Amino acid sequence: MSDMNKKQPFKQVWDNNLFIFKICFSASPLYIIAFIFDILRNQFLIFLEHTYGIGYVLESVEFGRPFYKVAVFIAILFTLIALGMVYGAFVNQLISKKALPKMKQKFKFMLYEKAQELDLECYDNPEYYNEFVLAVSEADNQVERLLEFLNKIFTGLTVFVTTGTYFLVKDWFSITFVLVSFILSFVLMQIFNKINFKLRLQKNPEERKRAYVNRVFYLNDYAKELRLNPDVSDKLFDKFKEANKSIYNIDKANAKKKFGISFLRDYVANDFISDVLYITYLVYKATVLHAISYSSVVILFNSFSRLKQSLRTITEIYPYASETSLYIDKIRNFLNYEPKIVSRKKLDVPKAPKPFKLDNVSFAYKEGEKRVINNINMTINPYEKIALVGYNGAGKTTLIKLLMRLYDVQDGTISLDGINIKDYDVARYHDHVGTVFQDYMIYAATVKENVLMDNADGVQEKPVMTALEQSGFAQRLQSFKHGLNTPLTAEFEEDGVNLSGGESQKIAISRAFYKDSSLIILDEPSSALDPIAEYQLNQSMLEAAANKSVVFISHRLSTTRLADKIFMLENGRIIEAGSHDELLQLNGKYAEMWRVQAGQYIQV
Repeated sequence: MSDMNKKQPFKQVWDNNLFIFKICFSASPLYIIAFIFDILRNQFLIFLEHTYGIGYVLESVEFGRPFYKVAVFIAILFTLIALGMVYGAFVNQLISKKALPKMKQKFKFMLYEKAQELDLECYDNPEYYNEFVLAVSEADNQVERLLEFLNKIFTGLTVFVTTGTYFLVKDWFSITFVLVSFILSFVLMQIFNKINFKLRLQKNPEERKRAYVNRVFYLNDYAKELRLNPDVSDKLFDKFKEANKSIYNIDKANAKKKFGISFLRDYVANDFISDVLYITYLVYKATVLHAISYSSVVILFNSFSRLKQSLRTITEIYPYASETSLYIDKIRNFLNYEPKIVSRKKLDVPKAPKPFKLDNVSFAYKEGEKRVINNINMTINPYEKIALVGYNGAGKTTLIKLLMRLYDVQDGTISLDGINIKDYDVARYHDHVGTVFQDYMIYAATVKENVLMDNADGVQEKPVMTALEQSGFAQRLQSFKHGLNTPLTAEFEEDGVNLSGGESQKIAISRAFYKDSSLIILDEPSSALDPIAEYQLNQSMLEAAANKSVVFISHRLSTTRLADKIFMLENGRIIEAGSHDELLQLNGKYAEMWRVQAGQYIQV
């Protein structure tokens, strides 16, 4: 957060605000132009009515101007105001209803598209993830802030030009009061906005904690466990209270400073100068010097109240732009992120299974931390079924992340068909691998879309059905009224289907079967299945993957015994390797694990 205390160069503030302006203008140029014109129209008519109009009427009374001239003026003014109200309603009630969602959508889509390019390590890095969450959560706000920024600019400048010109004509020295108020308000507002932004950053982690507790108490995922384990609720309540207390303490620690700056800004820099000093000056000039008329005193004082407000608006423009710039800067940093997992040569990936080879592969999630993978050497031959086993924390999941190139190795190499996997086109390489993660997700979409992980329009149903049959989900599908078009989860559809853990896992597995990949990686593919379903799945996997290479992680050794070769990992190293029978004869760690579980599988 130290960068938040640095003063931003004017060019940075300008570039960041121009950046969001260009996005919104490209999404809806008509609305931006109409919006700006509406501001100019509105402020000019207010000046015409409340400053020039009142002055014209008062002077007409004081100096005996003919009544018909006043009547004509009022009629013209009334007509202009009526037409302006019609135009304002057209812009704000019609054009804006379509334009605002378009601008927000374009901005959000830019962030979503960039999120797809982020390396997995960005999500595993709490500091970067906080920045990412802040960028996404602020997207809609920045569109609103841009419109407010434009409103401040054109409102402030229009009033300053119109009313300021009026003041110069009536009494040029009045501008002195304006300039003093302007300078003081400008400096104080800039300080105040910097404090607010700093507080927002300090409170952001605590607000995320509160949001997490909020999600836990309203999401279906947690409902059963919360009711069966009330102590968890107490713990979450404590977390919520701690977060609230932290936010309160942050606000409390800065309350006096904020109050002091607000008082100087609102009273000394504005009210005292205008309502005390300026009115004294006007009365003195009218009664003692007789330099202005009594009508001018009323007009100038009444107009000064509005000019004072416009100056306050002007003093807010740059600080407001600076605050916006700080948020936009984070969003732009996020959008400018350059992925580290890139293609060196963008070679095509072979379609048929080819040998994978890991040579002296080592990896740590952060530089200087303990290595999770240590000097791994492994070969996966075409069509071979490989199992990775070991206790929690052995490095199994990390190893397959390296194999899938979600992370890059730090030492050693991983090659496919004798070519370093970094030389293949990244997107095509990922297509080369069909994967089912341990923490798979079911999306608020149809069954078909959940299998495809894509838009289902125009896609034939037969290959989707084949994948669902191979995963063992076809029988459950028959009970769905809308078949493959049945919506999953009740997030968007009232008749959406909520699946059990095992059913959800079958959907996830069907994705790997549907994907035409020569390598399938399964991280705990049967963890949510009962023993019979597990047996059926294993048989289906072997049949469906007969022409593919398979790497799977499983704690259930009834699955691993079907593998051609098993690698036992411990502390990121391969400590045993061989077939199921060979490892039992070795009588090492694998055999010990098998004996513990063997009783569960004797009848299989």
